Amino acid sequence: MAGNEWTRRDFFRRSAVVGLAAAAGPAVLTACQSTNSGDTLSAAKNAKTIKIGIANEAPYGFTDSSGNTTGEAPAVAKAVFAALGIPSLQASVVPFDQLIPALNAKQFDVVAAGMNITPVRCKAALFSDPDYSALTALLVPSGNPQGVRNLNDVASKNLKVAVLSAAVEKGYATAAGVPEGNIETLDTQDNLLRAVTAGRVYCAALTDISLKWLVKQNSGAGVEVTPGFQPVQNGQPVASAGGFVFRQADTPLRDAFNQQLQVLHSNGEWLRLVSPFGFGEANLPPAGLTTAKLCAA
Repeated sequence: MAGNEWTRRDFFRRSAVVGLAAAAGPAVLTACQSTNSGDTLSAAKNAKTIKIGIANEAPYGFTDSSGNTTGEAPAVAKAVFAALGIPSLQASVVPFDQLIPALNAKQFDVVAAGMNITPVRCKAALFSDPDYSALTALLVPSGNPQGVRNLNDVASKNLKVAVLSAAVEKGYATAAGVPEGNIETLDTQDNLLRAVTAGRVYCAALTDISLKWLVKQNSGAGVEVTPGFQPVQNGQPVASAGGFVFRQADTPLRDAFNQQLQVLHSNGEWLRLVSPFGFGEANLPPAGLTTAKLCAA
C-alpha cells in the first residue's frame, strides 16, 4: 500500500467549488460550507440539494474543459439522490488527499470520486457498498514489445514504471519487487502518458478504467493498455473497489444511499449511466465483495 493512504490520485493541487445541477451540468460558484444539521439526509431533502466532493480525476469525477462537472461517480450520485427526493447536487473540487478531511470538516456531505475502499480510510469515514470494481493495468508502447502482463513482469525484466503521486500502484509495484529506482512518481495522467511515449519509462500503472480512458482521449499516441490484472500484496491478490464516502455520523444517509445504489445495480440503470465513462458489466462488484470485507482486509 502507498505511504499516503488518502491519495490515490492527485491531479490539481488547487481547490475550487462548482455547482452541479445535473450529472454533467454547467458549474457555478457556491458556498463551501455544508449544512451543519445533525440529520444530513433530512436537511438535504428539505433543501432539495446536497453537496458532493470530487477530485478532477477522469473518468471518475471531473470538470471538463467547459467547466462542467461530469464522470461516473457524479452521474451515479445524481441518480441516487434524485430517487431520494434530492434533485440537485453541488460539487466541490479538492485534491484527492483532502477529500475525507474536507468531508469531515463539513465542506460537503458526500465524496463522489471513485475512492478505493481501504482499511485506513474506513477508520476515518463511512463507505457505501462498493459502487464498482476495477483491475490494475499497464500503459505500454503499442505492440508491447517487452511482453509485460503485470508488475511481476516489470520487476523480472528490470523495467521502469511510472505511477501517480502517492498512488496505491506504487505499493503494488514495490510488492512485486520493482526497485524504488525503477519507479517514477508523477502528478497527472498526462505526465504518465508523456513518460511512456518519451521512453523515460517502459510503462505506467493505473486502473484499467483510467488507462483506457486516457488512451481514448489520446488516440494516435502510440500506446496501448494491457489486459487488467489483480496486483498481489503480502502474497494475496488485492481486490479493488470504489465507493461513496460519508461522515461516520451519517449512517441514515449512507443506508438510504445504499438502498438506491442497489436498485441501480440490479435494474440495469447503473450500466446505462456509467457506460459513457468506460465502465461496463465487468465493473459491477461481485456479490461477495462487500465493504465490510474491504475495510477489514
